[in-house]
Formats: sequence, structure tokens, C-alpha cells
Amino acid sequence: TKALISVTGQDTTGIIRAKLSELNINILDITQTILSGCFTMMMVVDLDGAQMEFAAVDEAFQPIREEMHLNIHLQRMDIFDAMHRI
Repeated sequence: TKALISVTGQDTTGIIRAKLSELNINILDITQTILSGCFTMMMVVDLDGAQMEFAAVDEAFQPIREEMHLNIHLQRMDIFDAMHRI
């Protein structure tokens, strides 16, 4: 199962890497940049290694959202693709 994860917030070292590793989520493609101290990242990931439902993966990011004041949005890749086909 592929998903798109977007992350924005203040730049901090290793903010997402540890959680992805803990959940066994594989990064398939990634782009990131820092704009005036604001960290922006988009990743296409494979969730199959996580061995949990999509909602549980999303919930696993909640502590990072709260502790680090990050906006983390997960979206299923098939839904993203369907929304952008016109």
C-alpha cells in the first residue's frame, strides 16, 4: 500500500526518520527543502512493512505532531491519484 506523507514545520534534525524506521515504512521517493527555517517534505512511502491499518499508521504520528508542532498529513496514494485525474 502506497501513501503520500507531507510534513511541514520548524526544521529539526531527524524529525521523521526514527518513526518511519520504527514502523518499518519504506521511503520510495522523497523531496524536501527548507524555506526560511520552515521544513517542507513530501514522501511516497510503502506502508506494507508497517503491518497495521492506515488509520493506525496515521495515529502513530500524532505524538510527533504534538511534541514537535509539525503538520503531518498522510494520504493513500490511490486516492491522491484519483483526485488528480481529470
